[in-house]
Amino acid sequence: MTSINTIFKEVLEDIIPTQHELTLINVIIKKLKVILDEKAQQLNIPYTKIEPQGSTGIKQTQLKNDFDIDLFVGLNYELYKPKYEGLSKNKLKKESKKDFLNLCNNWIKKSLTPKEFRNPRLLYAEHPYVTVDYFTENYKIKIDIVLFFDLDLDFIDKYGPVTAVDRSPWHGHFIKNNLTEEQRNEVRILKQFFKANNCYGDKSAVGKVGFIGYSAELLISHYKTLQNLFSNFNLLKNIPIDFHNRSINDLRKIQHFQNDYLIISDPIDKNRNVASAISEKAYKYCNQRIKEFLDNPNKKFFVIEEIPEINISTIKPSLADNIFIIELKNENSEIHYTINRDKLYSIGDSVKSKGEKEVSRAERFGKIEFEVYFEADYEDYNLAIYCEYPEIEKSYLRRGPPIKDKVHSDKFKQRNPDFFEKDGYLWVKTIRDYDIFEDYLKDFITNKIPDNLRIVNISNSKETMTKSGKRSIYILVNMVLPFT
Repeated sequence: MTSINTIFKEVLEDIIPTQHELTLINVIIKKLKVILDEKAQQLNIPYTKIEPQGSTGIKQTQLKNDFDIDLFVGLNYELYKPKYEGLSKNKLKKESKKDFLNLCNNWIKKSLTPKEFRNPRLLYAEHPYVTVDYFTENYKIKIDIVLFFDLDLDFIDKYGPVTAVDRSPWHGHFIKNNLTEEQRNEVRILKQFFKANNCYGDKSAVGKVGFIGYSAELLISHYKTLQNLFSNFNLLKNIPIDFHNRSINDLRKIQHFQNDYLIISDPIDKNRNVASAISEKAYKYCNQRIKEFLDNPNKKFFVIEEIPEINISTIKPSLADNIFIIELKNENSEIHYTINRDKLYSIGDSVKSKGEKEVSRAERFGKIEFEVYFEADYEDYNLAIYCEYPEIEKSYLRRGPPIKDKVHSDKFKQRNPDFFEKDGYLWVKTIRDYDIFEDYLKDFITNKIPDNLRIVNISNSKETMTKSGKRSIYILVNMVLPFT
């Protein structure tokens, strides 16, 4: 059997960036610094620093063929603070967003005049930033230029960040200062594992969000080696990672940590859980894959492959009958994939909560599980759903108030003249709105799908129409249901 360390070494040789790639990224960063500085001087705009962040920046944890650049431009908060004095958090966010928008439009975008920089565009959810494509040597490189308030650590510790990205440069410096070159290479191998097992980032096929790059870096920082992390990965659920040396009980007392499945505290901001968005599904599937790797070490666990299209005919009929598919096509490319993804997860949660219980809280269609899968490049979005009981009785017995509760039982009797008494309660036979899950699904879904998502198909799994739909069922059957 090939040793684990030998496999790690072979994987690293395949994924570590070449010197040519590193040189090219540095050339682009130098060019950007020059043109941004020239325009800032021309417009008399003060700034504190321009620094490459992210995996291709000062962290140096990127994989081969990863050219995306995150360039952060610091602003002196003291120059903006007077106009924000006395504002509520929400109003401060709005005012700072206006300032960032103004700088993005009038400084950053207008700096990107050389012909190599194409299609500079403004993007933002909470925080405005500029994205631009750089073309050279047959490469198309995506560059994000992000403005932030250059706060010191004492300020962040005492007041928290002003904007969502103010911690990011400190994240970069923490990784740079706390990981050795060998550990940064182990981060690369870990990222490759997460990607190969569909549990990485906000495009994770298993669960809404998988393990992000920063969480991978912190895992290696805490466990020191990848092999030690793999050996202890199954403990993550019950043993939080805290860089501020607090007890488990203290961490669980923090209100916004209480519903988080995993806890990896941010060494830069003690009030932030880096793992808050990592889904239970992604963790459970990844944990199983790590166990399989440790039991039978093989390089195949690090090979990124396309998710297979499931052959419905190979699924047991008893299971295929219980799986349903909603296949959608996004017809507005202006809408970011995260918005479509989040909407579908919200719809899936509603299908589950309302499908499992009647309004009276009586059992309905049994256990319901689902997974969202999308291919943003092709604008394909899918919701694959498992339903325990796709066909149920047309009526059910609805329990009313206790017989001894005279006030409420009298009202129940008036509304339900066909009541009967049993086990100390009033009961009535009630006709269901739906006894076929597929009918319920079609009616429930129709008014909830956003206008930009065209319904291609809503059906039982046997009538799945698209390749991405078949992949979504593969994910549900092989990566989700075995762990529920």
